[in-house]
Amino acid sequence: MTINIVLWLVGIALVLIALWRGRSPFARMSELDRLADNAKRYESWRGGGSRTAAGANGRTGADEMRDVLRRQVYLWAGVGVVGILLVVGGFLVR
Repeated sequence: MTINIVLWLVGIALVLIALWRGRSPFARMSELDRLADNAKRYESWRGGGSRTAAGANGRTGADEMRDVLRRQVYLWAGVGVVGILLVVGGFLVR
């Protein structure tokens, strides 16, 4: 096998792995965002939110989980970009 075919195969594999592994954290992060927006609407409907724990210190467990998920999404997006660069590199080496 020539080097360009190896680069294509490794690049395509990295892109597929990144799509497969990044989809789940992105979906959970989107769900957390949707639930947080719903909770904010509910708190505004109740007439304020300074009585809740989130209103007292500003960070919740959901905020921490969202940060963890965001890091995972960025990691797998970076792996996907490396895969794309390898595929492009395979065309350039050719």
